[in-house]
Amino acid sequence: MVPREAPESAQCLCPPLASLTAKDVLRRRQKRRSRQHQRFMARKALLQEQGLLSTPPEPGSSPSPTPSEAPPGTEAASRGRPRPRAESGSTPCSRKPAPKSVTWPLPSKFVAIDCEMVGTGPCGRVSELARCSVVSYHGDVLYDKYIRPEMPIVDYRTRWSGITQQHMHKAIPFQVAQKEILKLLKGKVVVGHALHNDFRALKYVHPRSQTRDTTYVPSLLSPPGLYSRARVSLKDLALHLLHKKIQVGQCGHSSVEDAMTAMELYRLVEVPWEQQEASSPQARPEDREPDSSTDVEQYMEDQYWSEDLAPGSRGGAGQAQDRNE
Repeated sequence: MVPREAPESAQCLCPPLASLTAKDVLRRRQKRRSRQHQRFMARKALLQEQGLLSTPPEPGSSPSPTPSEAPPGTEAASRGRPRPRAESGSTPCSRKPAPKSVTWPLPSKFVAIDCEMVGTGPCGRVSELARCSVVSYHGDVLYDKYIRPEMPIVDYRTRWSGITQQHMHKAIPFQVAQKEILKLLKGKVVVGHALHNDFRALKYVHPRSQTRDTTYVPSLLSPPGLYSRARVSLKDLALHLLHKKIQVGQCGHSSVEDAMTAMELYRLVEVPWEQQEASSPQARPEDREPDSSTDVEQYMEDQYWSEDLAPGSRGGAGQAQDRNE
């Protein structure tokens, strides 16, 4: 079978690839590259027009290093970076930063705590947790339980703690109480008086930026520069600033009453305290060097307690403490 020849017109329109010479192929590549170069030059001219690309140096002048070649921090590196154009009629230096508004945690983020301790170990000198109370910002009781220490109780310290042997019948183990209390304190701003004693009894360390120790209340009320290292007891602060009497009588302290009083003292100076926290956190009162006037060694001294408590008002274990003092 003889193959039919293609029409003459088709042969003219579609020449075979074999008929293309090397010069034709090279010419086509040059045209393609020329079109790409024209598009590149057009984009380059547009960027130079908008000020986003520096103009190349004139022939004969030494080219300045590109931003990538220039060492960081030099003038050449800063010139090579694209800068946003300023709007007409405005200067870059005319803008002023907006003043920051002072904000602090919501009332729901505040709790106050107070703990009562009993004596364990040799001569009852080791303080262990026997009662803990936590109240809200508005004074509602969130937690109040008696706690059984991990070691046998040697001194109930009834004159100050208000704890007696009968209270231990309904006490819960320390490990259980610790989990319950720390769950309440998590993510909260904790208010209290001499909080380092409470946290030590709980075997816990709370973030310092989230504590408000009311032993620093006098320094917030006094003029700047008159900060005194002498710390005042919670009883005296309540009498002079809140005009209320606490820790009176012969039944010992109430951790609920002390926690509520600490929260009332904080609310008295809440605005200046939180303003100081927001404006200069590095100079907040808690960051000052701690004072040992309320440490455990001086915790049992009579200067911190009511004068109307007679020596015979403490329990049998408390009398042993008198002999040791």
